[in-house]
Amino acid sequence: MSSKERSTSMVLVNYNRNPDLQDVDGVGSGSGTKTSSTLPEEKQQDFTSMMLDPVVEEYTQLKPYAGMPKEVLLLYSSQARYRVPREVLFWLMVACTLTLVALTITVIALSPRCLSWWQVSPVYQVYPRSFRDSDGDGVGDLKGIQEQLDHFEYLNIKSVWISPFYRSPMKDFGYDVEDFRAIDPLFGTMQDFEELLAEMHNRGLKLIMDFIPNHTSDKHRWFNLSRTRDAHYEDYYIWTDCNETTRPNNWVSVFGNSSWTYDEVRGQCYLHQFLKEQPDLNFRNPHVRQEMIDIIQFWLGKGVDGFRMDAVKHILEAAHLRDEPQVDPEKPPESVTSEWDLHHDYTTSQLGLHDLLRDWRAEMDVYSREPGRYRVMVTESYDYHEVDKTMMYYGTSLVKESDFPFNFYLLDLPRNTSGLWVQQLVQLWMTNMPKGLWANWVVGNHDKPRIATSAGQTYIRVINMLLLTLPGTPTTYYGEEIGMENINVTDSQIQDPAGKYNASASRDPQRSPMQWSGNMNAGFNNRTNITWLPVHPDHTSVNVEVQKKDGRSVLSQYRFLSTLRQSELPLHRGWFCYIHADANVFSYLRELDGLNQAFLMVLNFGKESAVTDLSSVGELPDQLTVLMSTNGVRDGKVFQKSRILTEAGEGLVIQFSAQTRFNPNHLKQCYVSEKACYLGVIDILYKC
Repeated sequence: MSSKERSTSMVLVNYNRNPDLQDVDGVGSGSGTKTSSTLPEEKQQDFTSMMLDPVVEEYTQLKPYAGMPKEVLLLYSSQARYRVPREVLFWLMVACTLTLVALTITVIALSPRCLSWWQVSPVYQVYPRSFRDSDGDGVGDLKGIQEQLDHFEYLNIKSVWISPFYRSPMKDFGYDVEDFRAIDPLFGTMQDFEELLAEMHNRGLKLIMDFIPNHTSDKHRWFNLSRTRDAHYEDYYIWTDCNETTRPNNWVSVFGNSSWTYDEVRGQCYLHQFLKEQPDLNFRNPHVRQEMIDIIQFWLGKGVDGFRMDAVKHILEAAHLRDEPQVDPEKPPESVTSEWDLHHDYTTSQLGLHDLLRDWRAEMDVYSREPGRYRVMVTESYDYHEVDKTMMYYGTSLVKESDFPFNFYLLDLPRNTSGLWVQQLVQLWMTNMPKGLWANWVVGNHDKPRIATSAGQTYIRVINMLLLTLPGTPTTYYGEEIGMENINVTDSQIQDPAGKYNASASRDPQRSPMQWSGNMNAGFNNRTNITWLPVHPDHTSVNVEVQKKDGRSVLSQYRFLSTLRQSELPLHRGWFCYIHADANVFSYLRELDGLNQAFLMVLNFGKESAVTDLSSVGELPDQLTVLMSTNGVRDGKVFQKSRILTEAGEGLVIQFSAQTRFNPNHLKQCYVSEKACYLGVIDILYKC
């Protein structure tokens, strides 16, 4: 039997087992038991001939069935009624796939960059000595911080900056580092740190460390080897010839008096721009530069999320060591004892400084490649009226440095209580900041008086509202969220080295223990009746526990604004537009193109109540409803835009809906970090 005949026989067998098959006389087989042998010989020959005939039409009496052989399947699949739908479906799937790919690429290309973790929430500064004492020694510690992580979550805080906790003799409370790779026993152990960091990450919190590159402690191993002229460490610090009475030049320390101290062991003077116990490192030595990179790598390897780079403008000094020019040329040289007596042309912001910062930024970028693990870099530099120097820490369009340099200009708020003054301070930063970069705002820290004291308790609420509604990242110093004030410190209670030089310069008043409750030691230390600094006497009424229960407290308002900032697109990435400023009121808009909802802030920094007329702002609706008032009594109140009433120290957040945006016709009054538009139909942001 030929192969073709065998195939035909197989087809016939399968045909006879198909219950849907009809016999040649048109009668259904039913049970399918009829075989070809029951057919008359002439019929069987005709049927075999039909099965061997390649013409498809002769199969019209057969239906496809499960288990059909390949030859039959291929025969049916080539028929138009099966082939055409299959091809239509195939090309439809191809078209849909290509469309989805094109849409995905388009959305990715048009979508603005997602905000990073350091942009979406305030940065909260913890001064570890004063935050929470877990072991009863009167000094805060790392375990104490871990005990209070709920507080950050309650405030919707994602970024926590912790001041130094390195091993240190504590001459400057941790800013004099004895070992950059060790935890001071006062604060705990390396295991305590690792547990704190792990728990923070479990909660979605980020930890920013203080990094202190300019100097070490005089107890550091490097300094002891340098003063004995060890071959490797001899030039780790700035040494020069001098004697015990004559200094190399007129350079003055930040803390006052000469920046030079004679070392009897080495027989030379070493430079210290801060305390004599804080010798400056020599960053012209490549070994020193590598040491600091190794330290950065050590902590990044531990998992920290970023660094606040301390006192960066002091890192390099002019190699020639010439005298700096006096501010008052007529002043006798021997009476030059304060940093304010000199123009610091040779001790700050020297050539090569930004190369160092870029190297550190590049190192941090290596660790930022892990998805979701961006490492932030913040720089600290008090440049005062030289704001252009501060802006240089952003880097250039080609080379990045810090994500932002700290903006200390709002520290001057208390100098003048007026809306015009506040606008001037805000505008100073916004007009000088490089286009497309990210702003930040600071009103207090461990070195400056608390804002509730310097500006007055009347203004703490409106200042918090300003911080949390301006564009950029606000920084909150611990206690500002409840309105903590400075304490009074007697001469016998002074702990700060700067205060021991000059009592009026003491920074102790703004470093008092955090006020958690009205209990013993304000809840800072529940084990013993010891605190390293006195607790503020108002802690029974100004504390976290009490204010959590009061919906109109400073804490509750801070929490509301922090949550609002993160949840509302116009507030965390929209346009910022000046609307009005006068002797009392500073008012501005936050809006986003394509989104009808916008926010108007009316903040009274003056000394009296004021009525603000915004009728000239055509983009505002005639009636405006208050979403939140710092006074509380005006929540939900409706104002005519021509007559918005605020009391001294009161701030209003007004939410409104309008079809017309303010920024297109007032670009000189408006700023945005990265322009984005909202497409409500599919609820996405896109570049526009």
